Amino acid sequence: MAFHIVERLLNGIVVFRPDVFSDERGFFMEQFRSDYLQDIRIYDNFVQENHSGSIKNVIRGMHFQWEKPMGKLIRVIRGEALFMEIDIRYNSPTLGKYCSIHVSEENRKLIWVPPGFANGFVSLSEKTEIQYLCTAIWNPKCEGAIRWNDPAIGIDWGIDEPLLSPKDAVAQTLKEWLEKPESRLFAL
Repeated sequence: MAFHIVERLLNGIVVFRPDVFSDERGFFMEQFRSDYLQDIRIYDNFVQENHSGSIKNVIRGMHFQWEKPMGKLIRVIRGEALFMEIDIRYNSPTLGKYCSIHVSEENRKLIWVPPGFANGFVSLSEKTEIQYLCTAIWNPKCEGAIRWNDPAIGIDWGIDEPLLSPKDAVAQTLKEWLEKPESRLFAL
C-alpha cells in the first residue's frame, strides 16, 4: 500500500490519495502512515486531531497559526468540500496566490497544507465532516484569518451568501496581515 501524489500546488501544498481496497463488504484504507508521508517529503509530527461538521454553504477560513506554526493533513469523511489554500509566506514567489481543491468522501483525497498557508473551505453538501491532523497544538492567542472575500485575492467560492462565523466575517485582508511583524515568521 502507498500514498499516490495527485498534484503539488503553490510550492508546498500536496494532494494525494491512499490505496483503497474495496469489495462487496465496503472498503479499507490507511489514512495515515508516517513512512508513506516521509516518502512524499512530509516529515512533520502530528500532535492534535480535529473534526468539524458543517452544513451546506458554510465557509470556514481562511485560518492559520503563527506561534507555533501549524501544518494540517486534511480529509473529508462525509460529504464534499472545496478547499482554498492561500500562500501567506512573505518572501514566496506565490505570495497571495491561492489554489482550490475539491475533496469528498468519494474521491478520498488528502491534502497536506504546510505552515505558511491560510486554509479554508466551503461545504458543498447538506452535511460535511472534515478531519485533520495538526503539527501544533491550537494557540488561540496566535491564530489569524484572512478575509474570505479579500478583493486583492479574488477567490471564487461559487456561492453568493455564505454562512460565516462572526470572527471569519471580520477577518483581516492579506495586506493587513503582511503589515504585522508576525507575518515574517512564515518564510520559505
